[in-house]
Amino acid sequence: MLVVSWVVMAFTHEAGHLLGGMVCGATLTDFDLAPWRMPYSLHAPDPHPLVTLWAGPLFGVAAPLLVAAILRKSWGWFVADFCLLANGGYLALAWVSGDPFLDTPRLLDAGAHPATIVLYCVATIGTGYVRFRSDCRQVLSPSPPGPLSPEA
Repeated sequence: MLVVSWVVMAFTHEAGHLLGGMVCGATLTDFDLAPWRMPYSLHAPDPHPLVTLWAGPLFGVAAPLLVAAILRKSWGWFVADFCLLANGGYLALAWVSGDPFLDTPRLLDAGAHPATIVLYCVATIGTGYVRFRSDCRQVLSPSPPGPLSPEA
């Protein structure tokens, strides 16, 4: 489940950047969606870099949550809640690392107010942690004995 969650998170986050760039009229110069290395997309010129950059973490959270709400399955919520926690965690860790190729330094360079990033991280990490922790407990806890189980 964690591997599936990682692939969904990486794909939806990067797809958000691609969609954001497309909507804003940015020119895509290079991209890689392979989840076994760090996915990326580069746009130049990008007339609205804030939209392109914010589209990644926003779509990376919204798309899995929407699919989970439609499916209404516990595994769907597991994946969606992982995406919620991972997107917020990524922006927070990217800020701490300061790596100029990661989203948070690029958002700040493009003019994003630091408070918007803090609010996004607090909301996604706080909600994602509580929900994903509950999902993990549900998935990892032993099932109650059923009528055909040896314990019954």
